[in-house]
Amino acid sequence: MTDTNENQSREGETITLYEAVGGDVAVRALTHRFYVLMDTLPEAARCRAIHPPNLSGSEEKLYEYLTGWLGGPPLYTEKRGHPMLRRRHFAAPIGPAERDEWLLCFVRALEETVPSEGLRKIILEPVTRLAHHMQNQE
Repeated sequence: MTDTNENQSREGETITLYEAVGGDVAVRALTHRFYVLMDTLPEAARCRAIHPPNLSGSEEKLYEYLTGWLGGPPLYTEKRGHPMLRRRHFAAPIGPAERDEWLLCFVRALEETVPSEGLRKIILEPVTRLAHHMQNQE
């Protein structure tokens, strides 16, 4: 009977995307896979080239950012302040090729780590807009 009551109390409850994708474990898996793909796919070479040789810091920052962006704990802002993503990335030359390669890695990582097609679509639309916003070169 406890299970029934728990299910009833959750019925109609709104959950965050962070919870829907699987929380911390899922966000860590997504960001790790993203950087593995960026580091190994020949078709992501230009995007990889504008990143530091060691990707661990970049991976941690994306993990922290996505955690908060998806509705989880605001790790990035607690550690680093407002994201100011475009400003923080302005030193990196991000043209259409780098943008598209970044998106290629993100889409593949999302497909490999988030089983729900519906959740992937919800996440991908604003991420695609963000990637286009980050472009600072023609």
